[in-house]
Amino acid sequence: MSSTASPQTARSTVSGSGIVITLAGLLVVASVALAAAQGLVQPGTALAFGIFICIGELIRVTLPGERTEAPLGLAGGLAYAVLLNRSGDAATHGALQVVAVTATGMLLGSLPHVAAGRLPAIDAVARRVLVVAFAAVTFRGLASALYAQGGERGRTSLVALMVAVAIAAWLLDGVLGALISTERTRAPFRALLRNELSALAGIGAAVGSTGVLIALACEVMGLSALPVLSVPLLLTQFSFRRYASIRATYLQTIRSLSRVTDLGGYTESGHARRVSELAVAVGRDLGMRDEELRELEYAALMHDVGQLSLSEPIPGGATLMVTTAEQRRIAALGADVIRQTGVLDGVAVIVERQAEPYRAPQLLDDGDVPLAARIIKVANAYDDLVGGSLEMGRTLDALERLRLGSAYEYDPRVVESLATVLTRSVG
Repeated sequence: MSSTASPQTARSTVSGSGIVITLAGLLVVASVALAAAQGLVQPGTALAFGIFICIGELIRVTLPGERTEAPLGLAGGLAYAVLLNRSGDAATHGALQVVAVTATGMLLGSLPHVAAGRLPAIDAVARRVLVVAFAAVTFRGLASALYAQGGERGRTSLVALMVAVAIAAWLLDGVLGALISTERTRAPFRALLRNELSALAGIGAAVGSTGVLIALACEVMGLSALPVLSVPLLLTQFSFRRYASIRATYLQTIRSLSRVTDLGGYTESGHARRVSELAVAVGRDLGMRDEELRELEYAALMHDVGQLSLSEPIPGGATLMVTTAEQRRIAALGADVIRQTGVLDGVAVIVERQAEPYRAPQLLDDGDVPLAARIIKVANAYDDLVGGSLEMGRTLDALERLRLGSAYEYDPRVVESLATVLTRSVG
Protein backbone atom coordinates (compact mmCIF):
# COMPACT_ATOMS: atom_id res chain seq x y z
CA MET A 1 0.00 0.00 0.00
CA SER A 2 2.96 2.36 0.22
CA SER A 3 2.41 3.35 -3.38
CA THR A 4 -0.97 4.89 -2.59
CA ALA A 5 0.42 7.76 -0.55
CA SER A 6 2.55 10.57 -1.87
CA PRO A 7 5.69 11.72 -0.05
CA GLN A 8 3.81 14.83 1.00
CA THR A 9 1.11 12.83 2.77
CA ALA A 10 3.29 10.20 4.38
CA ARG A 11 4.20 11.01 7.97
CA SER A 12 6.67 9.35 10.28
CA THR A 13 5.53 8.33 13.72
CA VAL A 14 7.24 8.31 17.06
CA SER A 15 6.60 5.93 19.93
CA GLY A 16 5.13 8.60 22.17
CA SER A 17 3.94 6.15 24.82
CA GLY A 18 7.38 4.58 25.02
CA ILE A 19 9.07 7.94 25.53
CA VAL A 20 6.63 9.03 28.24
CA ILE A 21 6.72 5.70 30.09
CA THR A 22 10.52 5.47 29.93
CA LEU A 23 11.09 9.00 31.25
CA ALA A 24 8.55 8.54 34.03
CA GLY A 25 10.00 5.14 34.93
CA LEU A 26 13.52 6.51 35.25
CA LEU A 27 12.28 9.37 37.44
CA VAL A 28 10.28 7.04 39.67
CA VAL A 29 13.17 4.60 40.14
CA ALA A 30 15.57 7.43 41.03
CA SER A 31 13.13 9.12 43.41
CA VAL A 32 12.06 5.95 45.21
CA ALA A 33 15.68 4.84 45.57
CA LEU A 34 16.60 8.22 47.08
CA ALA A 35 13.62 8.13 49.45
CA ALA A 36 14.53 4.62 50.56
CA ALA A 37 18.15 5.57 51.13
CA GLN A 38 17.63 8.90 52.89
CA GLY A 39 14.14 8.52 54.32
CA LEU A 40 11.23 10.88 53.86
CA VAL A 41 11.45 14.51 54.89
CA GLN A 42 8.43 15.45 57.04
CA PRO A 43 6.85 11.98 56.67
CA GLY A 44 3.48 13.01 58.09
CA THR A 45 2.92 15.53 55.30
CA ALA A 46 4.19 13.05 52.72
CA LEU A 47 1.78 10.38 54.00
CA ALA A 48 -1.21 12.73 53.93
CA PHE A 49 -0.55 13.83 50.35
CA GLY A 50 0.21 10.25 49.31
CA ILE A 51 -3.17 9.08 50.64
CA PHE A 52 -4.89 12.01 48.93
CA ILE A 53 -3.24 11.15 45.59
CA CYS A 54 -4.11 7.47 46.07
CA ILE A 55 -7.79 8.30 46.55
CA GLY A 56 -7.69 10.55 43.49
CA GLU A 57 -6.27 7.73 41.38
CA LEU A 58 -8.86 5.34 42.77
CA ILE A 59 -11.75 7.54 41.59
CA ARG A 60 -10.23 8.43 38.23
CA VAL A 61 -12.57 9.19 35.33
CA THR A 62 -12.61 8.42 31.61
CA LEU A 63 -13.38 11.56 29.62
CA PRO A 64 -14.58 11.77 25.99
CA GLY A 65 -11.89 10.67 23.57
CA GLU A 66 -10.92 7.77 25.85
CA ARG A 67 -8.84 10.09 28.03
CA THR A 68 -8.22 8.52 31.43
CA GLU A 69 -7.77 11.32 33.96
CA ALA A 70 -7.37 11.49 37.73
CA PRO A 71 -8.14 15.16 38.48
CA LEU A 72 -8.07 14.83 42.27
CA GLY A 73 -4.83 12.87 42.30
CA LEU A 74 -3.14 15.26 39.89
CA ALA A 75 -4.29 18.25 41.95
CA GLY A 76 -2.82 16.61 45.07
CA GLY A 77 0.47 16.03 43.30
CA LEU A 78 0.61 19.63 42.09
CA ALA A 79 -0.25 20.92 45.58
CA TYR A 80 2.57 18.88 47.10
CA ALA A 81 4.93 20.11 44.37
CA VAL A 82 4.28 23.79 45.17
CA LEU A 83 3.77 23.42 48.94
CA LEU A 84 5.95 25.86 50.90
CA ASN A 85 4.48 25.89 54.37
CA ARG A 86 2.24 23.77 56.57
CA SER A 87 0.78 25.41 59.67
CA GLY A 88 3.81 27.65 60.07
CA ASP A 89 6.42 24.96 59.37
CA ALA A 90 8.42 25.34 56.16
CA ALA A 91 8.03 22.44 53.72
CA THR A 92 11.56 21.25 53.07
CA HIS A 93 10.95 18.23 50.84
CA GLY A 94 12.63 18.15 47.44
CA ALA A 95 11.37 17.52 43.92
CA LEU A 96 12.37 13.84 43.91
CA GLN A 97 10.37 13.21 47.07
CA VAL A 98 7.35 14.76 45.33
CA VAL A 99 7.82 12.27 42.48
CA ALA A 100 8.22 9.33 44.88
CA VAL A 101 5.09 10.21 46.88
CA THR A 102 3.03 10.91 43.75
CA ALA A 103 4.09 7.72 41.98
CA THR A 104 3.50 5.58 45.08
CA GLY A 105 0.06 7.09 45.62
CA MET A 106 -0.92 6.55 42.01
CA LEU A 107 0.35 2.97 42.06
CA LEU A 108 -1.58 2.10 45.21
CA GLY A 109 -4.69 3.81 43.85
CA SER A 110 -4.48 1.70 40.70
CA LEU A 111 -4.32 -1.63 42.54
CA PRO A 112 -8.09 -1.93 43.16
CA HIS A 113 -8.70 -1.29 39.47
CA VAL A 114 -6.20 -4.01 38.58
CA ALA A 115 -7.88 -6.41 41.02
CA ALA A 116 -11.23 -5.68 39.35
CA GLY A 117 -9.77 -6.38 35.90
CA ARG A 118 -9.62 -2.73 34.84
CA LEU A 119 -5.99 -2.41 33.87
CA PRO A 120 -4.74 1.18 34.08
CA ALA A 121 -3.38 2.98 31.04
CA ILE A 122 0.31 2.99 31.96
CA ASP A 123 1.06 5.87 29.62
CA ALA A 124 -1.69 7.99 31.27
CA VAL A 125 -0.25 7.33 34.74
CA ALA A 126 3.27 8.06 33.48
CA ARG A 127 1.99 11.28 31.93
CA ARG A 128 0.60 12.45 35.28
CA VAL A 129 3.86 11.58 37.04
CA LEU A 130 5.85 13.62 34.52
CA VAL A 131 3.51 16.61 34.89
CA VAL A 132 3.92 16.59 38.68
CA ALA A 133 7.67 16.07 38.34
CA PHE A 134 7.93 19.07 36.02
CA ALA A 135 5.96 21.24 38.45
CA ALA A 136 8.10 20.12 41.40
CA VAL A 137 11.44 20.65 39.68
CA THR A 138 10.42 24.02 38.23
CA PHE A 139 8.80 25.44 41.34
CA ARG A 140 11.16 24.14 44.00
CA GLY A 141 14.11 25.20 41.88
CA LEU A 142 12.89 28.80 41.56
CA ALA A 143 10.98 29.32 44.79
CA SER A 144 13.94 29.35 47.18
CA ALA A 145 15.21 32.69 45.85
CA LEU A 146 11.75 34.27 46.02
CA TYR A 147 11.12 32.81 49.48
CA ALA A 148 14.32 34.39 50.74
CA GLN A 149 13.10 37.86 49.72
CA GLY A 150 10.35 37.75 52.31
CA GLY A 151 7.82 40.55 52.66
CA GLU A 152 4.76 41.24 50.57
CA ARG A 153 6.69 41.40 47.33
CA GLY A 154 8.24 37.98 47.84
CA ARG A 155 4.86 36.56 48.80
CA THR A 156 3.21 37.94 45.68
CA SER A 157 6.02 36.58 43.53
CA LEU A 158 5.62 33.10 45.04
CA VAL A 159 1.89 33.04 44.34
CA ALA A 160 2.51 34.24 40.78
CA LEU A 161 5.08 31.48 40.36
CA MET A 162 2.59 28.88 41.63
CA VAL A 163 0.03 30.01 39.07
CA ALA A 164 2.61 30.08 36.27
CA VAL A 165 3.79 26.57 37.13
CA ALA A 166 0.19 25.30 37.17
CA ILE A 167 -0.42 26.77 33.71
CA ALA A 168 2.86 25.34 32.40
CA ALA A 169 1.93 21.93 33.86
CA TRP A 170 -1.39 22.07 31.99
CA LEU A 171 0.44 22.85 28.75
CA LEU A 172 2.86 19.99 29.34
CA ASP A 173 -0.06 17.66 30.04
CA GLY A 174 -1.50 18.58 26.65
CA VAL A 175 1.83 18.07 24.89
CA LEU A 176 2.33 14.63 26.46
CA GLY A 177 -1.25 13.66 25.66
CA ALA A 178 -0.78 14.68 22.03
CA LEU A 179 2.51 12.78 21.87
CA ILE A 180 0.81 9.62 23.12
CA SER A 181 -2.16 10.09 20.76
CA THR A 182 0.16 10.57 17.78
CA GLU A 183 1.32 6.98 18.12
CA ARG A 184 -2.24 5.66 18.50
CA THR A 185 -3.97 7.69 15.78
CA ARG A 186 -1.00 8.74 13.61
CA ALA A 187 -2.73 12.07 13.10
CA PRO A 188 -0.86 15.41 12.85
CA PHE A 189 0.70 16.41 16.17
CA ARG A 190 -0.46 20.03 15.94
CA ALA A 191 -4.11 19.03 15.54
CA LEU A 192 -3.86 16.53 18.39
CA LEU A 193 -2.23 19.13 20.64
CA ARG A 194 -5.03 21.59 19.94
CA ASN A 195 -7.60 18.91 20.74
CA GLU A 196 -5.85 17.91 23.97
CA LEU A 197 -5.57 21.48 25.23
CA SER A 198 -9.19 22.16 24.32
CA ALA A 199 -10.44 18.97 25.99
CA LEU A 200 -8.38 19.62 29.13
CA ALA A 201 -9.18 23.32 29.38
CA GLY A 202 -12.04 22.97 31.85
CA ILE A 203 -10.75 20.15 33.98
CA GLY A 204 -7.19 21.50 33.74
CA ALA A 205 -8.24 24.87 35.17
CA ALA A 206 -10.01 23.09 38.01
CA VAL A 207 -6.99 20.89 38.75
CA GLY A 208 -4.50 23.75 38.63
CA SER A 209 -6.54 26.12 40.78
CA THR A 210 -7.28 23.38 43.32
CA GLY A 211 -3.60 22.48 43.58
CA VAL A 212 -2.56 26.09 44.15
CA LEU A 213 -5.36 26.73 46.66
CA ILE A 214 -4.54 23.62 48.67
CA ALA A 215 -0.87 24.61 48.86
CA LEU A 216 -1.76 28.12 50.03
CA ALA A 217 -4.46 26.98 52.46
CA CYS A 218 -2.12 24.47 54.11
CA GLU A 219 -0.20 27.40 55.55
CA VAL A 220 -3.22 28.31 57.70
CA MET A 221 -5.41 25.21 57.82
CA GLY A 222 -2.72 22.57 57.83
CA LEU A 223 -3.49 19.21 56.25
CA SER A 224 -7.23 19.73 56.78
CA ALA A 225 -7.06 21.85 53.62
CA LEU A 226 -6.78 18.63 51.59
CA PRO A 227 -10.33 17.29 52.17
CA VAL A 228 -11.95 20.73 52.50
CA LEU A 229 -10.66 22.22 49.25
CA SER A 230 -11.09 18.99 47.29
CA VAL A 231 -14.90 19.23 47.44
CA PRO A 232 -15.31 21.65 44.46
CA LEU A 233 -13.01 19.52 42.32
CA LEU A 234 -14.89 16.37 43.34
CA LEU A 235 -18.15 17.97 42.22
CA THR A 236 -16.50 19.04 38.94
CA GLN A 237 -15.17 15.54 38.41
CA PHE A 238 -18.61 14.08 39.08
CA SER A 239 -20.08 16.42 36.46
CA PHE A 240 -17.47 15.38 33.91
CA ARG A 241 -18.15 11.71 34.69
CA ARG A 242 -21.87 12.23 34.11
CA TYR A 243 -21.18 14.11 30.88
CA ALA A 244 -18.87 11.36 29.61
CA SER A 245 -21.46 8.70 30.51
CA ILE A 246 -24.22 10.56 28.66
CA ARG A 247 -21.95 11.00 25.63
CA ALA A 248 -21.10 7.29 25.59
CA THR A 249 -24.77 6.31 25.85
CA TYR A 250 -25.68 8.76 23.10
CA LEU A 251 -23.04 7.37 20.76
CA GLN A 252 -24.07 3.79 21.49
CA THR A 253 -27.68 4.66 20.71
CA ILE A 254 -26.72 6.21 17.37
CA ARG A 255 -24.55 3.20 16.53
CA SER A 256 -27.48 0.90 17.23
CA LEU A 257 -29.83 3.01 15.10
CA SER A 258 -27.32 3.03 12.25
CA ARG A 259 -27.68 -0.76 11.96
CA VAL A 260 -31.33 -0.44 10.96
CA THR A 261 -30.36 -0.05 7.29
CA ASP A 262 -28.19 -3.17 7.56
CA LEU A 263 -30.92 -5.22 9.19
CA GLY A 264 -33.50 -3.99 6.68
CA GLY A 265 -31.33 -5.07 3.76
CA TYR A 266 -30.82 -1.53 2.49
CA THR A 267 -27.04 -1.55 2.96
CA GLU A 268 -24.34 -4.18 3.29
CA SER A 269 -23.61 -5.40 6.80
CA GLY A 270 -21.17 -3.10 8.60
CA HIS A 271 -21.31 -0.37 5.95
CA ALA A 272 -22.18 2.49 8.33
CA ARG A 273 -19.56 1.39 10.85
CA ARG A 274 -16.82 1.16 8.21
CA VAL A 275 -17.71 4.55 6.72
CA SER A 276 -17.74 6.07 10.20
CA GLU A 277 -14.33 4.66 11.12
CA LEU A 278 -12.80 5.81 7.84
CA ALA A 279 -14.39 9.25 8.07
CA VAL A 280 -13.18 9.86 11.64
CA ALA A 281 -9.65 8.70 10.71
CA VAL A 282 -9.59 11.06 7.73
CA GLY A 283 -11.05 13.91 9.78
CA ARG A 284 -8.39 13.41 12.42
CA ASP A 285 -5.69 13.34 9.73
CA LEU A 286 -7.00 16.65 8.36
CA GLY A 287 -6.83 18.27 11.79
CA MET A 288 -10.50 18.45 12.76
CA ARG A 289 -11.29 19.32 16.39
CA ASP A 290 -12.91 16.86 18.79
CA GLU A 291 -16.31 18.56 18.50
CA GLU A 292 -16.13 18.38 14.71
CA LEU A 293 -15.04 14.76 14.83
CA ARG A 294 -17.99 13.92 17.06
CA GLU A 295 -20.47 15.44 14.59
CA LEU A 296 -18.63 13.75 11.73
CA GLU A 297 -18.95 10.36 13.44
CA TYR A 298 -22.67 10.84 14.10
CA ALA A 299 -23.30 11.94 10.50
CA ALA A 300 -21.26 9.09 9.04
CA LEU A 301 -23.18 6.54 11.09
CA MET A 302 -26.52 7.92 9.89
CA HIS A 303 -25.61 9.02 6.37
CA ASP A 304 -27.76 6.30 4.76
CA VAL A 305 -30.85 6.56 6.97
CA GLY A 306 -32.71 8.17 4.06
CA GLN A 307 -32.62 4.84 2.22
CA LEU A 308 -35.33 3.56 4.56
CA SER A 309 -37.82 5.63 2.54
CA LEU A 310 -37.07 3.72 -0.67
CA SER A 311 -39.69 1.28 -1.90
CA GLU A 312 -36.99 -0.81 -3.56
CA PRO A 313 -33.55 -1.07 -1.92
CA ILE A 314 -30.56 -0.11 -4.04
CA PRO A 315 -28.57 -3.25 -4.95
CA GLY A 316 -25.93 -3.58 -2.24
CA GLY A 317 -27.04 -0.23 -0.81
CA ALA A 318 -24.39 1.47 -2.98
CA THR A 319 -25.64 5.03 -3.49
CA LEU A 320 -22.59 5.57 -5.69
CA MET A 321 -24.44 3.62 -8.39
CA VAL A 322 -27.56 5.82 -8.56
CA THR A 323 -28.04 9.21 -10.16
CA THR A 324 -26.93 12.41 -8.48
CA ALA A 325 -30.55 13.50 -8.16
CA GLU A 326 -31.42 10.27 -6.36
CA GLN A 327 -28.41 10.62 -4.06
CA ARG A 328 -29.57 14.12 -3.13
CA ARG A 329 -33.12 12.92 -2.50
CA ILE A 330 -31.90 10.15 -0.18
CA ALA A 331 -29.61 12.58 1.66
CA ALA A 332 -32.43 15.13 2.08
CA LEU A 333 -34.81 12.48 3.42
CA GLY A 334 -32.18 11.31 5.89
CA ALA A 335 -31.54 14.88 7.02
CA ASP A 336 -35.27 15.40 7.60
CA VAL A 337 -35.38 12.31 9.82
CA ILE A 338 -32.39 13.51 11.84
CA ARG A 339 -33.86 16.99 12.28
CA GLN A 340 -36.83 15.42 14.03
CA THR A 341 -34.59 14.75 17.03
CA GLY A 342 -34.33 18.49 17.62
CA VAL A 343 -30.74 18.23 18.86
CA LEU A 344 -28.72 17.16 15.81
CA ASP A 345 -29.23 20.04 13.39
CA GLY A 346 -25.51 20.24 12.61
CA VAL A 347 -25.44 16.51 11.85
CA ALA A 348 -28.51 16.89 9.62
CA VAL A 349 -26.73 19.56 7.55
CA ILE A 350 -23.73 17.29 7.06
CA VAL A 351 -25.93 14.35 6.01
CA GLU A 352 -27.87 16.55 3.58
CA ARG A 353 -24.76 18.01 1.96
CA GLN A 354 -22.79 14.75 1.67
CA ALA A 355 -24.45 14.06 -1.69
CA GLU A 356 -23.14 17.31 -3.16
CA PRO A 357 -20.01 17.49 -5.35
CA TYR A 358 -17.25 19.27 -3.49
CA ARG A 359 -17.30 22.14 -5.97
CA ALA A 360 -19.13 23.25 -9.09
CA PRO A 361 -17.08 23.18 -12.32
CA GLN A 362 -17.14 26.96 -12.65
CA LEU A 363 -15.72 27.58 -9.15
CA LEU A 364 -12.04 27.80 -8.36
CA ASP A 365 -12.40 27.18 -4.64
CA ASP A 366 -14.04 24.49 -2.52
CA GLY A 367 -17.45 26.15 -2.46
CA ASP A 368 -19.45 25.95 0.74
CA VAL A 369 -19.83 22.18 1.17
CA PRO A 370 -18.76 21.40 4.77
CA LEU A 371 -15.53 19.47 5.16
CA ALA A 372 -17.36 16.75 7.12
CA ALA A 373 -19.79 16.26 4.21
CA ARG A 374 -16.89 16.01 1.75
CA ILE A 375 -15.20 13.42 3.96
CA ILE A 376 -18.34 11.27 4.21
CA LYS A 377 -18.84 11.47 0.45
CA VAL A 378 -15.35 10.06 -0.16
CA ALA A 379 -15.51 7.44 2.62
CA ASN A 380 -18.97 6.28 1.47
CA ALA A 381 -17.88 6.01 -2.17
CA TYR A 382 -14.78 4.06 -1.16
CA ASP A 383 -16.81 1.58 0.90
CA ASP A 384 -19.38 1.24 -1.89
CA LEU A 385 -16.52 0.18 -4.17
CA VAL A 386 -14.57 -2.00 -1.73
CA GLY A 387 -16.97 -3.01 1.06
CA GLY A 388 -15.35 -5.18 3.68
CA SER A 389 -12.79 -6.59 1.23
CA LEU A 390 -9.11 -6.43 2.13
CA GLU A 391 -7.88 -7.16 -1.40
CA MET A 392 -5.11 -4.78 -2.38
CA GLY A 393 -6.25 -4.65 -5.98
CA ARG A 394 -9.76 -3.46 -5.07
CA THR A 395 -8.32 -0.81 -2.77
CA LEU A 396 -6.00 0.55 -5.46
CA ASP A 397 -8.76 0.52 -8.08
CA ALA A 398 -11.12 2.36 -5.73
CA LEU A 399 -8.55 5.05 -4.94
CA GLU A 400 -7.81 5.48 -8.62
CA ARG A 401 -11.50 5.96 -9.38
CA LEU A 402 -11.82 8.54 -6.59
CA ARG A 403 -8.78 10.40 -7.89
CA LEU A 404 -10.28 10.50 -11.38
CA GLY A 405 -13.34 12.17 -9.89
CA SER A 406 -11.40 14.69 -7.84
CA ALA A 407 -11.73 17.48 -10.40
CA TYR A 408 -15.38 17.93 -9.48
CA GLU A 409 -17.03 15.19 -7.44
CA TYR A 410 -14.52 14.46 -4.65
CA ASP A 411 -12.25 16.78 -2.71
CA PRO A 412 -8.70 15.80 -3.77
CA ARG A 413 -7.34 16.69 -0.33
CA VAL A 414 -9.79 14.26 1.27
CA VAL A 415 -8.99 11.55 -1.27
CA GLU A 416 -5.25 11.82 -0.58
CA SER A 417 -5.91 11.83 3.15
CA LEU A 418 -7.93 8.62 2.74
CA ALA A 419 -4.99 7.10 0.87
CA THR A 420 -2.69 8.08 3.75
CA VAL A 421 -5.06 6.57 6.32
CA LEU A 422 -5.28 3.32 4.37
CA THR A 423 -1.50 3.20 4.05
CA ARG A 424 -1.12 3.55 7.81
CA SER A 425 -3.62 0.80 8.48
CA VAL A 426 -1.42 -1.73 6.71
CA GLY A 427 1.93 -0.07 7.42
